[in-house]
Amino acid sequence: MVVATQIRNKPNIEAVGMGNAEVVYLDTENIAAPLVKLSYFLSGDANAAMTLKVALGYPSYLAFEWAVWQRFRKEIQSGQFDIIHRVSPMSPTIPSPIARWSPVPFVIGPLLGGLPWPQQFKQQMQREREWMNHVREAHRWLPFYRATYARAAAILAAYDHTIADLPASARDRIINFSEGGVDPDLFPLPERQITGKMTVLFVGRLVPFKMPEVVLRSFAASPILRQHRLVIVGDGPERPRLDRIVEEEGLSECVEFTGSIPQSEVGRLMRESEIFAFPSIREQGGGVLTLAMMSGMACIAVNYGGPATRVAPGCGVKVPLGDVDHLVRSYTQELEALVQDPQRVIELGRAGRRFTESYYAWERKAQKTLEIYNWVLGHQTEKPDFWAVTDGRDREPTKSPALLPG
Repeated sequence: MVVATQIRNKPNIEAVGMGNAEVVYLDTENIAAPLVKLSYFLSGDANAAMTLKVALGYPSYLAFEWAVWQRFRKEIQSGQFDIIHRVSPMSPTIPSPIARWSPVPFVIGPLLGGLPWPQQFKQQMQREREWMNHVREAHRWLPFYRATYARAAAILAAYDHTIADLPASARDRIINFSEGGVDPDLFPLPERQITGKMTVLFVGRLVPFKMPEVVLRSFAASPILRQHRLVIVGDGPERPRLDRIVEEEGLSECVEFTGSIPQSEVGRLMRESEIFAFPSIREQGGGVLTLAMMSGMACIAVNYGGPATRVAPGCGVKVPLGDVDHLVRSYTQELEALVQDPQRVIELGRAGRRFTESYYAWERKAQKTLEIYNWVLGHQTEKPDFWAVTDGRDREPTKSPALLPG
């Protein structure tokens, strides 16, 4: 296997290794770096205008794929690779020139995106500076867009909203394949001894669409919740607003802000806390929910976007999407019910752990990826299903390395 990646990824990859794969670093910083600076200049905030940042990344991704093609053109054309798998970028709006140039079967994804802004939250959309979201559909006219989805042998798309955003003509090659994964060995399930006081945890960037204020206002509205503890992990432009809410509502005794902390500390807090409250109203994926569920936490999330899939029935609480007042009322009600029912908190945490370990463990994700390769190469006739349980032992393994530009 050969992994082709941008030179800026070298320190992180070399810190943890890439197994037996050959890693080839390609330097396109002469194009990528100025575009990153331009995107931050135009957005004015590292946490805002994500659609703009993705759009401005388009030329740098074209440059990277051209560099991949120049480096591996002879090997690709001579059949030294069985498959080319582009694993990043994850946005379905960024097409791939290699999909059109290559005679080798091309796999793309998992893709993540295409979730509409809820009508109730146009104000949050403006505060996120997502003005470019109004012209997002223009990506369908970008060079190589049509060829990418016409030529791809398999298209991995993480959620129903992403699948709906892709060309209908490609549906027979689209596989619902969730992004991200976890190593169960890194998440030992704690033996929870729930006492009278529980900890509700929020982890995420403090930006408008994550809606951390919903949990704060729930605590402000509930004498029951005030007897417990809320810990908010993360930082961002919403922090001053949240501080004001804490001061105005007199919540300093039960609310703690940690700011940005190392991932190891986040893991410790997840193991020590009982309930994970995640009121994001436009979450494309929601990988943080997977980490919380692996830690045995009872999760409560909005039933929209990625969390609607991440939190399976019986594995947590899903609140219907609504305006801010609706979410505050719903979170207050559901959180009060949880803190008054410790046994249910434990049971939801255990169920969430079982579900997440069954479907999001890296070993299983790797097995499902091999099934997709075998299907693309004709070694397997049945189209792979991410949600089907199979040990894969009856499948013929892929015989040659795959080139993974990303």
